[in-house]
Amino acid sequence: MAGAAAAVASGISIRPVAAPKISRAPRSRSVVRAAVSIDEKAYTVQKSEEIFNAAKELMPGGVNSPVRAFKSVGGQPIVFDSVKGSHMWDVDGNEYIDYVGSWGPAIIGHADDKVNAALIETLKKGTSFGAPCALENVLAQMVISAVPSIEMVRFVNSGTEACMGALRLVRAFTGREKILKFEGCYHGHADSFLVKAGSGVATLGLPDSPGVPKGATVGTLTAPYNDADAVKKLFEDNKGEIAAVFLEPVVGNAGFIPPQPAFLNALREVTKQDGALLVFDEVMTGFRLAYGGAQEYFGITPDVTTLGKIIGGGLPVGAYGGRKDIMEMVAPAGPMYQAGTLSGNPLAMTAGIHTLKRLMEPGTYEYLDKVTGELVRGILDVGAKTGHEMCGGHIRGMFGFFFAGGPVHNFDDAKKSDTAKFGRFHRGMLEEGVYLAPSQFEAGFTSLAHTTQDIEKTVEAAEKVLRWI
Repeated sequence: MAGAAAAVASGISIRPVAAPKISRAPRSRSVVRAAVSIDEKAYTVQKSEEIFNAAKELMPGGVNSPVRAFKSVGGQPIVFDSVKGSHMWDVDGNEYIDYVGSWGPAIIGHADDKVNAALIETLKKGTSFGAPCALENVLAQMVISAVPSIEMVRFVNSGTEACMGALRLVRAFTGREKILKFEGCYHGHADSFLVKAGSGVATLGLPDSPGVPKGATVGTLTAPYNDADAVKKLFEDNKGEIAAVFLEPVVGNAGFIPPQPAFLNALREVTKQDGALLVFDEVMTGFRLAYGGAQEYFGITPDVTTLGKIIGGGLPVGAYGGRKDIMEMVAPAGPMYQAGTLSGNPLAMTAGIHTLKRLMEPGTYEYLDKVTGELVRGILDVGAKTGHEMCGGHIRGMFGFFFAGGPVHNFDDAKKSDTAKFGRFHRGMLEEGVYLAPSQFEAGFTSLAHTTQDIEKTVEAAEKVLRWI
């Protein structure tokens, strides 16, 4: 199973064939207000525009996370009102098939009835204790049982916080300060990681971030993803000085980029030889590529793992874990300090427990692989049929495609994509009732709630939009 999926994940490159020219009367897309019918209702986002315009006076850029602002796709963001299963509804009443999934957590679908019922019962007992609760033990045991590298775990409140804790931990354990990360990989907004980062930084065209002092990044080395030789050279030049290699085992913050054969093995080998640690940032891939994450899927066990998204079932959560001898460095067991008022929050623990229970059911990942494969193949097929150069791939419930000939093996390859075309495609798909991540440099996600009908409607919409653009 893993071998077949990996072949798909390695990327499908499709060159365009001639497509008939279709003449259409020009129409403005400066604001998404075209007379496209969704359930026999003219598509309008007037209320979204009004709310977002007000938000810009209250919050920087009108949002609480940069990619939500639609800077790279044009127009204003959609303001949502409710979600259920694989669908979302905005404040204007428009319905969308969702492939963002709250940026990954909604793997069993939005607002799952069993998860919601469990949350209501937990809510009756209180929203926060600031003290130990039994639910922490339950979710911790589930995570430890699932993820090969984790013998002990510490819960925090976000993926960024998890990576910050892991960064301090690897330095404390090894007594070294330098770390190695990959261009286009995003590990949260901590200073040391904002060097050649992907995701929102790439989307906004910012090479790094103002406000990050040189001293915070002087120990951060970078290499192209999928380039084992570059990694080996950096280890040769910094022998005995690198604390750890951090990476997304499948990149999702520069678009969907899987590892080349032998790349992860090479990282495991070079870190062991030098006495450095290998850290898998599985905030995105954890419990999505397999129940045990990317490390189970690829058969590579890192020393430390960071998690988030799915393990909170849609509530704010993060975690880092690893070998017991490493994790016992963390206070109060050891001298490395890290704390959090809301860490182990009972609501987040409850949502995580019931989400993971659903993922343990037979056939879960086979179904994700089926619907995601149908989606990606369908989009690439209509791309070729309509004369567009595209490439892409998937693993289980994670996917991506680029408006480029490909193949895409690293961030430099991804940057060759036609981002302007992606912007037009994104706006067109909104009008057709499909919500995709508002950036060429973000992976997409499916869920157990997505149906074959959802996929068929999405592919039909993609063909319509691709013919238009």
